[in-house]
Amino acid sequence: MPGMKDVATKAVDVDGTPFAYRETGAAGGVPLVLLHHVTAVLDDWDPAVVDGLAAERHVILVDLRGVGASGGATPDSFEAMADDAVAFIEALGLGTVDLLGYSLGGIVAQVIAERHPGLVRRIILAATTPAGAQGPAATGAVLQAAFQKAASEGKHPKHYLFFEPTPAGQAAADSFLRRLDERTEDRDTPVSDETIAAQLTALTRWEKGASPVGLKRLEHPALVVNGDNDTMWPTAGTLELARLLPNAKLAIYPDSGHGGIFQYHELFVQQALEFLRS
Repeated sequence: MPGMKDVATKAVDVDGTPFAYRETGAAGGVPLVLLHHVTAVLDDWDPAVVDGLAAERHVILVDLRGVGASGGATPDSFEAMADDAVAFIEALGLGTVDLLGYSLGGIVAQVIAERHPGLVRRIILAATTPAGAQGPAATGAVLQAAFQKAASEGKHPKHYLFFEPTPAGQAAADSFLRRLDERTEDRDTPVSDETIAAQLTALTRWEKGASPVGLKRLEHPALVVNGDNDTMWPTAGTLELARLLPNAKLAIYPDSGHGGIFQYHELFVQQALEFLRS
C-alpha cells in the first residue's frame, strides 16, 4: 500500500466545484474522513498519522471549498464549511463516515455531527474547542506573531504554533517538519490569503457564539485529545469539550501543545484505532 507521500491527488465534482482529495488504506468498512487546521492544505497532514491510521482504515483527506487545489471561495462560517464537507462525502457516495477533525477541522466536525447526526458514526476531535471558549478569535494575532518570530530565528512557524519550546518539543517539531517534506511530487496548492481571512472570520464568530448546548445531545462516541499546554487555543477548551459531550473519552499528552497528536503520533494512532475498532 503506498504511503501518503506517494498517493495521487484526485478531484471530485461537488455541486459544480472541484474538491481536491487523497485517499489511502484498505477499502471497505466505515471510511475515516480527515478535516485539517487553519491555513492547512493536504500536505499539512502528518504522514506518520495518516499512514498509521491507514494500516486499518480507509482514510480520506480533503481540501474544502477554496482551500488548496479545490475550487470556489472559502466560506466564512463553520455551518457552510460543514455543508461543503457533507456535500463532498455525498459526492463520493458514502453513507456513513467516521470523522477526525484537527483544530479548525475539529470545529467543522462538531457542526457536521450536530447538523447531520445520521451521517457520522464516531468522531475524533483533536486540539479543538467548543463555541464560546477562548482562543479562536486571537488566531490571527497568534499566527502573525509566530511568522514574525520564525522569520527572525530562521525556523518554521509551526515550531512555535504546534510545539512546546522545550528540547523535547522542538525535537518533535523538527521530526514532524521532516515528515511533511517527504512528499516531493504532486504537492498541493498553498492556501490563499482570501481563504485564511475567511477562516479567521469564522473562528472569531465561533468564539463569540453561545455555548453549544447541542453537543450535550450528541450520542456519538467521541475521542477528545490535545497537548497539556495548547498555546494556540487553551487546553481548557478541550477539557470543556470533553465535559459537554455525553459519550467522550479524553486523552491529554504531556509536555506538548496544539500539535500533540504529531508529537505523540504513535500513541495517538494507537488510541485512535482502538477507539474506532470499538
